[in-house]
Amino acid sequence: MAQSSSALPACFSACAERLAFRNPGAIMKSLRGPPGKPGEGGAVKRAICETRVLCLLAISRLFACLLLLCLGAPLWAQDAPKDLVPAETSPAPPKLSALTRDTPAVKIIPGKIIRTDVDLALVNVTVTDPYNRLVTGLETDNFRVFEDNIEQEIVSFSSEDVPISIGVIFDFSGSMSDKIDKSRDAAVEFFKTANPQDEFFLVSFNERAELTSTFTNSVEDLQSRMMLTSPGGRTALLDAIYLGLSQMRGAHNAKRALLILSDGGDNHSRYNENDIKRLVREADTQLYAIGIFDPLGNRGRTPEELHGPSLLSEITELTGGRVFAVEHLNDLPDIASKIGMELRNQYVLGYRPSNHVHDARWRKIKVKLRPPKGLPPLSVYSKTGYYAPAH
Repeated sequence: MAQSSSALPACFSACAERLAFRNPGAIMKSLRGPPGKPGEGGAVKRAICETRVLCLLAISRLFACLLLLCLGAPLWAQDAPKDLVPAETSPAPPKLSALTRDTPAVKIIPGKIIRTDVDLALVNVTVTDPYNRLVTGLETDNFRVFEDNIEQEIVSFSSEDVPISIGVIFDFSGSMSDKIDKSRDAAVEFFKTANPQDEFFLVSFNERAELTSTFTNSVEDLQSRMMLTSPGGRTALLDAIYLGLSQMRGAHNAKRALLILSDGGDNHSRYNENDIKRLVREADTQLYAIGIFDPLGNRGRTPEELHGPSLLSEITELTGGRVFAVEHLNDLPDIASKIGMELRNQYVLGYRPSNHVHDARWRKIKVKLRPPKGLPPLSVYSKTGYYAPAH
């Protein structure tokens, strides 16, 4: 078995010669039998014997060839070149490295986003001038980022328009009856600022919050759904924000925002203000609000309704968003369009926190400006902090 394929045919050939061709004279002698008397047909007998010998030689050679084919082919195949091995023969699977063997498998679920912790904190920043107009064209050197009062090194910077996942939280409570048409117009103007890669969902609320539409790229579908809802009932604003942030967990884009259209105030939610503020801090989603507030003298007498404007301001400022108060209903579409443009023209600053401890604690963020010379005082809006990883 250890012989090479080239040595095998010679071995079997030698065996065959020893078996069939070593002593042809002996074979002829055995076939002729005892010698006859001269003249008794000796020539005929010799011719017959010679014919028999030739036949036996041919048969022996054929047998030797068959023997070579039967016994030599399996051994020759073992030593054949790799490129002549049949295609059906599969190579043995490679051995797993220690890293592959010890790494747990990850089940891939279609539609589910896979996230990895790259230890990079991202901060969306909006810059405005004294007239509340957006300021664009700033560079990395114009920004400073502080975490817990310690300046951080900015390692990434972007001001490009990127796809956004947006949830619209629409107030259909009874107090919105005379404002509902202009609010719908405002939502339509906001949708006009969308990009094809954006996705939206709709939460409508009165005395209960309801997911009217899951994520969709169809702005027309959202508009038609808003038209089918009529105002009435009390106001569960905090429940609607909770539902919107919960729905945002299924977003496909890294940048996320909620737009709230409401006249402020909450008088029918199961969740309280502290619950929502905690959730907002954890969600990494910017909140904007269009506050359609009644004049102070016309507001309801309940503390919740009086506290409505400040409630929306506190929640949105935590995320780097803000409230746009509406004094005239005709201004609603322009304000909604302005919010859409603001989301498209933000700076994104990235830094690796100098504090590497994973203690799940709240870390404060402060963004400051080094404005170019000649510009008036500028305002900066960014999220106020984040929770460190737990492990």
